[in-house]
This record gives sequence, C-alpha cells and structure tokens, in this order.
Amino acid sequence: MKVFKFGGASVSSADAVRNSVNILKMYPDNKVLVISAMGKTTNALEIVARRYFSGDTEVWAAFEEVKAYHDQIITELWGNPNELPEVKKMFTELGNRIKGERSLNFDYEYDQIVAFGELLSTQIISLYFNSIGLKNQWVDVRTCLKTDDVFREANIEWELSERLAKRVFTFESEDLYITQGFVGATLTNQTTTLGREGSDYTAAILANLLDAEDVSIWKNVPGILNADPDFFAQTQKIGELSYKEAIELSYSGAKVIHPKTIKPLQNKNIPLLVKSFVDPQEPGTIIHSLAHRLDLVPVIIVKNNMALITLSPNDFSFISIGNVSDMFGLFARFRLKVGLLQQSAIDLSLVFDEPEQGIDELISKLQEKFEVKYNTGLDLVTVRYYTPEVVAQLTNGRTVYVEQKSRRTARMLMK
Repeated sequence: MKVFKFGGASVSSADAVRNSVNILKMYPDNKVLVISAMGKTTNALEIVARRYFSGDTEVWAAFEEVKAYHDQIITELWGNPNELPEVKKMFTELGNRIKGERSLNFDYEYDQIVAFGELLSTQIISLYFNSIGLKNQWVDVRTCLKTDDVFREANIEWELSERLAKRVFTFESEDLYITQGFVGATLTNQTTTLGREGSDYTAAILANLLDAEDVSIWKNVPGILNADPDFFAQTQKIGELSYKEAIELSYSGAKVIHPKTIKPLQNKNIPLLVKSFVDPQEPGTIIHSLAHRLDLVPVIIVKNNMALITLSPNDFSFISIGNVSDMFGLFARFRLKVGLLQQSAIDLSLVFDEPEQGIDELISKLQEKFEVKYNTGLDLVTVRYYTPEVVAQLTNGRTVYVEQKSRRTARMLMK
C-alpha cells in the first residue's frame, strides 16, 4: 500500500485534476490519496476567518470568491455548470458558520473555517474520479485522525488514531481512498488543523498508522532543490537525503516538506519520495535511511517575515540560564517558535516567526524586566554546506543583524 499526497498546485485547476488521474493510473496498487486545498484556497479561507472573527461584513465577498473558484473548476471538469449536492451541502455549512455567533478564540474559529478547503477539494475530486470510472472511497479524515484541542497546531492521539484508521482504510471494496490533509478532530469532534502546510504531515501519519510501503509527495518541482527556483537561478536537484538531513532542512524552513513529516516515517523506516506532477516519470528525490554521509552542494533556505527581539536586564545583571528558561516559557505561552538564539553576557537575542496578531502584548510583558529592542520584516537565511563565497554573495549589500556558523550551517538574519 502506498500513500500519495497532492498539494494545492497539483489540483489547482481542472487540467491539473485531470493530470492527477494519469499519475494515479501509473500505480495500480492500493493507495491512500491525501489532498490539500485547491490552489490558494487556504489563503482565501484565512481571509474569511479573519473577517468573520473581526465582524467585518466583507466576509461574504470573501466567501463568494471561494465558492466561485470551486464552481469554476466543477464546471470545467464536468463540461457544464453542475451543482453537486455534496459540495452544496459543504458551502451551506460554511455559510451557516459565518452567520453564527463567534467564540472568543480566534484559533478555534480559524480551524472550523479553514478546514473547509480540504473538505471541498477532496469531495470534488472524489466525485469527479468516480464519474470517469476511477473508483474510490471518500473519507472524512476527522473520523479517524484524532487530536488534542490545541487549535491550529493540534497533536495526534496516536494509539486511538491507529485503531480508527485501520477500521476505515481496509481496502476490502476499493483500492483507492481519498482524504484530507491538514485536518483532524478532537475526541468531541471539534475540527482541528495540524499547522500550516500540514498535509505532508497527514500523509506521513497515515503511512505510519497503516504501515505503508512508501509516501510520495507530488509537487510542481522535479524534487528537492538546493534553493527556491522562484528566487534563485541555476538551482540543482538533490537526488537523495537522509532522514536526519531532511529534518535539518525542514526545521530551517525548507518549504518542500512540513517540519513534522519525517519523524513518523523514520520511526518505521518508510521512504519519502518527492516527485514532479509535471514529469511523473522522473525519479525525483528520495528521503530514506542512509548509513553514509552525503556530500551536498550548498542548500539555501530563506524564511521571510521574521522578528528579532534583543533583551538586556534592566539591572545590568548577566543573562542566566533562568532568563533563557523564562523566555522560552513566555514564548511557548504566546505560541511563538524560536528559530535562532544568540546570547552574550548581558544580551539575549531571539529570532522567531512574526505572529499575525503582532507582538505588542509580548513586548509589553518583556519590558517588565528587560530593556527591549526589536525589529520585524526580516529574512532568516540558512545555508547548509555553506562556502565563504556563497555567504558573501547572499549578504552583499544587506544589513546583517545576527550571524551564526557551525561546521555545516551558516545562518544570517538580514534586512
């Protein structure tokens, strides 16, 4: 049994959906197909969620844009306007959601709304596949992927999810199941999400629970590249990576793989393939267990919209282990992920993803004990297997706020 994951670009149009049929026909064995929201639907639904939570009446304009996008794909797939009852029901449910009273928890409301992207895409694709004779069974992954109630970044209840998944994905009547990435549900059936771009993680979870042969993630690139081709010319494909190296790259911000994807696969030694839906015959990149060290070209990863906070104790005392521990506790409370830390005698600098809601509350809390300096809108550039020439090229003409180097990795926070 194999697990496939199709990202948003893989199903962003009617032509892309038709192309996915050709890919699936190349692999006749039992498969679970995990699908993301179509195109940029997650971004569009995030707008719906924010407007709904703020009471903005323009929420309905955003809702209609999402609906029109999916209606257009349905029209092109079936060759004429087609009102699919299953899809109509989902839009009615979403509409009722944003008509109702909102809670005081934005993360909760976000999950209830944004998860519709994956529910819609999988329902449309499942119905279309069945209409052309590619038989499949649609599965609402919330019935078997159970999580805690940490909304927007839920944690899997592994033992329960394994029992439920093995009851659902039996392959007794069909050899293809279609289900959602990114989405789960609590024990009380409240919808949760697993973190932005979490469909890769879903594919890895199901592969682990169902003891899959391998996982294939289908992208619009030929595999894992040493840099983002949208910003760097002359990129090179990396043919293979170890699990450890893939974790390093994803932690640093590589967009090809969700950071949590590797661990469930490494636990059961399940290979991960990153392949191109444009050239499906090409081998792509394989991530697997390797006993030998790879010699790689410099791998460049850029994370945008980073924030830097530098703290100095008001009483000019030294930065202690206690200070560092307190800071990590505070950042955990605000659900901020520290990507880089640098300490001197009286300064502590922390680099993290700039939160949507801003950092004013965090700054106010820190100013109770520290002098606080901060910058936003920065880029964190990581180079694995760096060379002095590559570092010089990347930093030329830019202001560098923080720089760190180890044996294999250079990291620069820049404006």
